[in-house]
Amino acid sequence: MRTRTAAALAALLVGAVAVPAGSATAAPRSHSLDLTLLATTDLHGRVASWDYFRDAPYSDAAGDSVGLASVASVVDEVRAEVGDDRLLVVDNGDAIQGTPLSYYYAVQEPVTETGATHPMAAAYNAIGYDAQVVGNHEFNYGLDLLDAYEGSLDFPLLGANVLDATTGKPALEPYTLVRKHVKGNKPVTVGVLGLTTPGSAIWDKGHVEGRLEFQDMVAAARTWVPRVKAAGADVVVVLSHAGAGESSYDESVAAPENPADVIARTVPGIDVMVVGHTHLDRPSQTITNEVTGRDVLLTQPYRWGSTVSRVEIGLEKVRGRWGVTTTQATAVRTRDYPESQRILDLVAEQHETTVRYVNQVVARSTEELSAVTSRYEDTPIIDFIQQVQTDTVRDALTGTPYADLPVLSIAAPFSRDAVFPAGDVSVRDIAGLYVYDNTLHAVTMTGAQVKDYLEHSARYFAAVPAGGTFDPARHTGAGGTPDYNLDILAGLRYEIDLARPVGDRVQALTLADGSPLTDDATVVVAVNNYRRSGGGGFPHIADAPLVYDEQQEIRQLLIDWAQERGTIDPADFWDESWWLTVDGERVAG
Repeated sequence: MRTRTAAALAALLVGAVAVPAGSATAAPRSHSLDLTLLATTDLHGRVASWDYFRDAPYSDAAGDSVGLASVASVVDEVRAEVGDDRLLVVDNGDAIQGTPLSYYYAVQEPVTETGATHPMAAAYNAIGYDAQVVGNHEFNYGLDLLDAYEGSLDFPLLGANVLDATTGKPALEPYTLVRKHVKGNKPVTVGVLGLTTPGSAIWDKGHVEGRLEFQDMVAAARTWVPRVKAAGADVVVVLSHAGAGESSYDESVAAPENPADVIARTVPGIDVMVVGHTHLDRPSQTITNEVTGRDVLLTQPYRWGSTVSRVEIGLEKVRGRWGVTTTQATAVRTRDYPESQRILDLVAEQHETTVRYVNQVVARSTEELSAVTSRYEDTPIIDFIQQVQTDTVRDALTGTPYADLPVLSIAAPFSRDAVFPAGDVSVRDIAGLYVYDNTLHAVTMTGAQVKDYLEHSARYFAAVPAGGTFDPARHTGAGGTPDYNLDILAGLRYEIDLARPVGDRVQALTLADGSPLTDDATVVVAVNNYRRSGGGGFPHIADAPLVYDEQQEIRQLLIDWAQERGTIDPADFWDESWWLTVDGERVAG
């Protein structure tokens, strides 16, 4: 990865007076100025407001629009309103993963081989972005793709806490200084510092281990904010590809995942923080810094370009130096704007290529298979994933010391909307089922470890008292646990008793053939790289001995399996092997 120095732009908005940024003691005024900052986060490969899995314009219950084409119309309007010399446009990371468009140009027709400009880079450049922080999903396809993406950008990709493992120095530009020349005023310098969640050390261990290290974000902020100020910044904006809250992993393995609030509270000198990673819609929050007593404005745009955060920054010049006096943030909903035709035209060929790819028919299904109930009952569509993973690992271990061990498989319900129609099944149908770009690993575990693992997964369900009735709407996703952290294990038979306490819910656990799974038994477990790297904080899996890793993408394995057979028939793979009970009585959803 390379570093570079780049200047970005800042922003002005007329008369936005809201949160006082300074102390109660006011100095004599000599001049004032307003800037406007526009921010997006977590676009995840979206340029057009298009659903590649449905082959139709994007739609949701809120009526939102998504993608950079809609964002472009917001930026164009604000730029015309306030002027380019008063505008800064920034992005908070997770740009190049998340849709078939981004997948296609990373894997099927990789820009690393063709030399083409990544469609996301092309759109960001055309809109006129000034800076971006690297997100954790930027590492999903490896450092070569990240380098190619960075090289296509017309603005700096920041990451102060992403360090070269050999030198200990930043592998990306830590910050950029944006000098704004507003007519009739002394220039204003905006410093933009980029920080990203350290979780990439876990989630993309296979790509970054030995090459990159991820410093604690709070420590990095304490180092770099003073340097940004010393370099001449009148305004300090921190792009934080992290939220405010708990980590999804064991913090003994990596530094905290979501410390944005801690940074705002404990690191002096920050005026505005753009927050992301957690896919929340939080346009405005203020946190008082414990050192200075000044308020720090935090803004989190909604994911996928559904909103753009508009931040108004008021400045006053005192003793020849600009200082921030007020900050205010609002959310601009992109559904109120048409998609920019110039952005759509820019990526039209890449978009159409992706549409053709995802609409390829790969097999026929003998019946409709749906994932809608997969979070509370065994379903054929999840067993399809399990069968492919099991077959792949079992075949790969033929002739090895592990060949005679039972092979288990782990899968989770990633999407409630996934469905294979009766009849033709396309790439997009399979991609809609397996939405993440995970690769397949296999490890060995003991029977006792497998039991612990299942108990951890069973925390997904809320308790149901004996004699009570299970309700999927009320008794799934306990404590905010996402569906993708409900891991289902194939190759076993078991029930989860919701009347029993957490940690003792898994009952009647055996191998698939009904034989006992003893505590000291050794089994092979097929698992995706995200979970194997520690994602979700499941026990034992991250430290389990690795016996298979051929960098095979699971989605492509599913496509290949279906294409080779031509028919997807549940009779070939479905085995109802787990169910929910309440006090020993089986429940129905």
